Amino acid sequence: MDDRGRLSTERTHPASEDLDLLGAGAFLDAMLGAEDEARRAVRAARDEIVALAEAAASALAGGGRMVHVGAGTSGRLGVMDAAECPPTFGSSPDQVVGIIAGGEGALRRSVEGAEDSSHDGGAAMDAVEAGPGDLVLGISAGGTTSFVAGALGRARERGATTAWLCCLEPGEAEVPCDHAVHLATGPEVLAGSTRLKAGSATKIVLNFLSTYAMARLGKIHGSLMVDVDTGSNSKLVSRGARIVAALTGLEEPEAAEILAAARGRAKTAVVMHANRCTASEAEKLLEASGGHLRSALPDSGLEEV
Repeated sequence: MDDRGRLSTERTHPASEDLDLLGAGAFLDAMLGAEDEARRAVRAARDEIVALAEAAASALAGGGRMVHVGAGTSGRLGVMDAAECPPTFGSSPDQVVGIIAGGEGALRRSVEGAEDSSHDGGAAMDAVEAGPGDLVLGISAGGTTSFVAGALGRARERGATTAWLCCLEPGEAEVPCDHAVHLATGPEVLAGSTRLKAGSATKIVLNFLSTYAMARLGKIHGSLMVDVDTGSNSKLVSRGARIVAALTGLEEPEAAEILAAARGRAKTAVVMHANRCTASEAEKLLEASGGHLRSALPDSGLEEV
């Protein structure tokens, strides 16, 4: 007998027993209250999330990958996080990878039954050649997704570090792994619809994991995305120029000129200006600093090119 109905994510929320009778204002208040619960659940799991973030940062710093695996909403959130990393951080698409049960078609339309195959989850790990140095994060709001469990089991066999992110109380469901994060989000306003506050809590954690890991790689300076891919579109070219202007004190037109000379690389442009050097020389300084802008600036102690 399927006992998933006993899980906290499947229960009825006491604040929404008459949800269908509520006017728009009261309806919104009920949903906003649930979103507050999602944030509290993330704060309550702070220590586990921080430990996972350090593991993710170590994996990427060591040349490995962070692989998100999930089904349904959880899978879509993982794929979205992976897809956003290259334009935001100028990272390789191979550094953060998203896998969803049912394949790419499941991003737009539900693929019924795809989440129930543990074999397919394991096969997905073979397909991406998960192994030592990688961190495989299984995302399963309700904690019962066979695809995710199969993926984590196979990833462990292949030597990867494994992690599991669910929206349940500890003890409601468990999967063997190196890191477990329980976001105890509780019942949804719409019972069982984990695309709601469970999805919000999951998105908060994924945002943090990828942003923190990229910061440790030197792809953030202060609050600026200094490795932004400015070649994607005109909006990002303008953003790159604003970043260079903010860090150099140049007017934006001048910043745009040095950004163009730096082949669209904001971090390179800043080092060029600060060290009065060419783009090639600036990139050598950045390589010597491990990609960290602060260490490539004149007062860093690095030897001149």
